[in-house]
Order: sequence, then C-alpha cells, then structure tokens
Amino acid sequence: MAERSATVNLKSGLQARQAALFVQEANKFNSEVYLEKEGRSVNAKSIMGVMSLVIPHGALITLRANGTDEDQVVERLAAMVAKEE
Repeated sequence: MAERSATVNLKSGLQARQAALFVQEANKFNSEVYLEKEGRSVNAKSIMGVMSLVIPHGALITLRANGTDEDQVVERLAAMVAKEE
C-alpha cells in the first residue's frame, strides 16, 4: 500500500471541473485509490465520492492506493492537486 499526503493548491480546490479531471486521472491506473480528508475516505475513482468531500483550496488530503501501480498513482494525483494555478 502506498500513501501520500498533499495540500490542495488549486484555486477552486477539488471542485467540479478539477474533481472531474482528478477522477479521470485516477481511472487511468489499475490500483484501488482512496482519497481522505478529515477522517472521511472515498473512492478516488468516483466523482460523487470526491465531490462529497468538499475539498477547498489549502485543504490537507491523504491519498492511499493498493495495486500494481500504487506508487505511480499516488505521486501523480498528489502532483495534480499540489500544482498552483
């Protein structure tokens, strides 16, 4: 299992369009991927799950993955949310 924490630096946080892009990227990988914020964990491949966390700019999130490409997926998704717009 791979795990990585990241601060969301996207201006709008992980909402609407950014959440959709995040989920699309997560679905490119084979591993199971979970996104956690303040103790709540959701499937990172589910747009409804990601949107339900209401992740604003500056929020600290944790990404967890389990599978053949677990390291790659947590690094890629962490880089996506940490990128400043």
